[in-house]
Amino acid sequence: MARVATLAGVSKNTVSLALRGSTRIAAATREKVEAAAASLGYQRNPAVGCLMAELRRSGSARFEATLALLNANGDATALRTHPTVPVYVEGARRRAAELGYGMDEFWLHDPAMGGARLAGILRARGIRGAVVVGLLRSNELPEQMRVLWDEFPAVVTGVRVRSPELSFAGSDQYSLALKAYEHAWDLGYRRPALVLDPEIDALIDGRFTAGYLMGQKRFRAGEMPLEPFVQLVEARKDVRRFKEWFDACKPDVLFVLYHEVERWLAACGLRVPEDVGLIQYEWRKQRSHWAGMDQRNDLVGEAAVDLLVSMIHNGQQGVPERSIATQVTSKWVPGSTVRRLPVPFER
Repeated sequence: MARVATLAGVSKNTVSLALRGSTRIAAATREKVEAAAASLGYQRNPAVGCLMAELRRSGSARFEATLALLNANGDATALRTHPTVPVYVEGARRRAAELGYGMDEFWLHDPAMGGARLAGILRARGIRGAVVVGLLRSNELPEQMRVLWDEFPAVVTGVRVRSPELSFAGSDQYSLALKAYEHAWDLGYRRPALVLDPEIDALIDGRFTAGYLMGQKRFRAGEMPLEPFVQLVEARKDVRRFKEWFDACKPDVLFVLYHEVERWLAACGLRVPEDVGLIQYEWRKQRSHWAGMDQRNDLVGEAAVDLLVSMIHNGQQGVPERSIATQVTSKWVPGSTVRRLPVPFER
């Protein structure tokens, strides 16, 4: 690298950045460095890359650069106050530190911050790429930030983004829902039903519903699944909407996302788990007595940083031609909201 620097008339640090495609280095300088490297027969050594990755994993990583942590939630405080978003942040920050990167926070909905201005700030701070967190109600990022994605590599956590189509890391919701059905079946439940926000399910391309239906097909082949309860907005105003559905369907266990369902059941005079079981699709430490699936969103945050750093090291910029999806599997957490039932005789 020293020989390349001497031939190109630049510093070794400039050579390092230029050969990684850093936009911090002017295009003309990058071309000069690349030409000098080519004339000397320079080639990247994969073994060295693996060694550096191992050094970073072992905690010996030196400071590399700074990454942006972009809050895409409508709430400016979501990175700290939201029930689930801080878990993504925890994992992302932990992995970034292990790899030698710092993280600066920005809010994508800041009315005083347009895309061009934010891009200028990222450049001035030497920020190399961005992890997007908190996108929970849409598959699109703010239009005014489009200039960012053309210049900085970015990875989204939680959901697949349609506009722009960036790479993302998220939970494997299909596998999660299927595993939840399997655990309910093992406990003896035979009339499982979904209580699900259709907007959330649509956001993840129906993977919660698909996993549930595959469980139904596997264990109750030929039988129609119970009608899901999707009128959550109406039930929050009048719990009788939920009670009418429950009395008509008579489920013995519910797959849910929100803790409020437990209050609805109590308002209907139903006991958990004596009268009906509850299994949460996104188990949270705040309600540790619940049974459910821990999505390990901290590992999702880690996976997003790993993917982003790989993109940076490979000199990737702009919206990828083909986005990459990294999915993290969930684990079952037993709890007191379910009980083991006597298994009925089944032919």
